[in-house]
Amino acid sequence: MLAGASDVSTPVGRSLSGLRERLRDATSEAHRELDAQLSAFDLTGFSGYRRFLQASAAALLPLEAALVKAGVADIFPDWPERSRSAAIAADLGRLGSAVQSTISVPPLTRSGVLGTMYVLEGSRLGAKFLLKTVADSADHRVGEATSYLSHGEGKRLWQSFLTKLSSEASCDDDEAIDAARLAFAAFEQAADRA
Repeated sequence: MLAGASDVSTPVGRSLSGLRERLRDATSEAHRELDAQLSAFDLTGFSGYRRFLQASAAALLPLEAALVKAGVADIFPDWPERSRSAAIAADLGRLGSAVQSTISVPPLTRSGVLGTMYVLEGSRLGAKFLLKTVADSADHRVGEATSYLSHGEGKRLWQSFLTKLSSEASCDDDEAIDAARLAFAAFEQAADRA
């Protein structure tokens, strides 16, 4: 539930559907494997939800740090609206927890920023479905820790990401794909540790 499987085409600039489809096709297996891993977490129970957030944070925090180091705000001036590090840290705090350990992430190129953002922005689409599961929790503590899953609700962040992706004429598709695969791998490794 991390990548954007229900992409909306935005025919601006370069062939958006070509790069978006290449990213989706190149990461589809990793996406399925991660979905299977994440489905093992009981998001309605306190312990399972806390472990899910810990695993998500272990990948998200270093990925977002690598994005910042690579100049993500130069590409996405609305980066402060997109970043979810504070939201997931707040949710973990509400559950009396913190990030246990983080995954190592290599430096990103400009094209790598786009590939990583494909995974992170696409994960918002999956978060909508996970939020419905969390809403079924009988534990009020779980229901009060949804800043990460609900982050960006009501905003058109996925659509604006696609528009930006289409305008990046100098994007190296292979570098973007490699970075997207690495982002999925970071979440998979974090889920394994949890």
